[in-house]
Amino acid sequence: MAVNLTEAKYLIIGNSAGGIGAAEAIREVDERGSMAIVSDEPYPAYSRPLISEHLAEGCSLERMLYRPADFYERNGIRAILGQKAVSLDLTGRTLTLESGSVISWQKLLLATGGVPIVPPIKGAEREGIFTFTRLDDAKAIDRYLDEADRVVVIGGGLIGVSVTEALVKRGAEVTIVEMKDRVLNTILDEEVSALEDSALCQAGVNIITGRVVSEINGRGKRVNSITLDNGTRIPCDMVIVAIGVRPRLELVNGSRIKVNRGIIVDRQMATSHPDVYACGDVAEAYDITCGECRLTPIWPNAYIGGRTAGFNMAGRPAEYPGGMAMNSLKYFGLNVVSAGMVTPPDDSYEVITSSKDGAYRKVILKNGVVFGLIFAGEIEKSGIIRGLIKDQINVDEFKQSLVADDFGLASLPGELWRPELEVPAGAVVSPIVEEEPEEVIAGE
Repeated sequence: MAVNLTEAKYLIIGNSAGGIGAAEAIREVDERGSMAIVSDEPYPAYSRPLISEHLAEGCSLERMLYRPADFYERNGIRAILGQKAVSLDLTGRTLTLESGSVISWQKLLLATGGVPIVPPIKGAEREGIFTFTRLDDAKAIDRYLDEADRVVVIGGGLIGVSVTEALVKRGAEVTIVEMKDRVLNTILDEEVSALEDSALCQAGVNIITGRVVSEINGRGKRVNSITLDNGTRIPCDMVIVAIGVRPRLELVNGSRIKVNRGIIVDRQMATSHPDVYACGDVAEAYDITCGECRLTPIWPNAYIGGRTAGFNMAGRPAEYPGGMAMNSLKYFGLNVVSAGMVTPPDDSYEVITSSKDGAYRKVILKNGVVFGLIFAGEIEKSGIIRGLIKDQINVDEFKQSLVADDFGLASLPGELWRPELEVPAGAVVSPIVEEEPEEVIAGE
């Protein structure tokens, strides 16, 4: 028989960026309402982008924590960690956990994130096959590396390149197998993708594009090679599937909550069901650059979406400002930033580029408004242009300066940058520093 574990005015399923953003926003409005966070991971909220550092150099959980260890206690949150949510009753407003315990709720946030995409490959049941989206994945790979020198990474996207860098630092011989014609093809254009390809090859990584793995072979239960769709056999001791993630929808499948590729939400991050919200990798939220809702599974969008949901759950009206694809990378020593659109879909867009002294800059515009950027090498000024995308500023009068070597705040019309410099009389003013963007990778 199920045991009623707790009643929560606010129930958050998911303990990553979106869930934490919601919890913080709720507490800004409602300091006392009962709140519970449920996660099937046993750890306090940690920064998922750092799992590659954990694998590469043993970055400790303490260093990976997204909030201090006493975050839950300090905010009056019941953290129910290491327990999987298995059944959601929208009519009765209850959630059943794998243990059989039941939680009742008044307001619910679905911040369940994504799950790794694992295609049906023959031999996928063998030992030595891993995914790479969670801390436990990194821990399992770390243990297996004692018996593995040669690794095949299936997928040349963000997750694949991230785990590859960590493996190279650990001394492994790595081969990337990418189905498309180039690595990082969804977030980079051909020019910068070629730069990243070169950096990988210089680090000793073998890259195979335009192929898929048709079979994972083994001696006994353990992996000892893979076979490509053209019959080529590649020896290896470990396989990491890094194709990507898909929204984790099992709690809402078959329910009255509307779903497309992910859970459909409005600008308040509300779903189609009263008092149920969603954010992060599981939600299709408004994207500035395409003007419609879509999946944008990155950390900052999850956090901002979570805050928006949290405010609305607690009764303070808030609107999601809109997100966009954003990535700031430094794999194998190459600094790269991309945001928004990286390849224009048709001739109605204008592309401005500059390539000089190892620095590549590209800005995509339409009707004078910036829709995307890619910077490689020197990336310091990319944050300004990212702000122009976010605010949908018309840049026709100064668009050529966006890719200039001396581009900066002073390149913008005074009415755009002077308000940023105004400070109260008597305030201490620090020099303006254009910060390097934070690392942003997929994963809510």
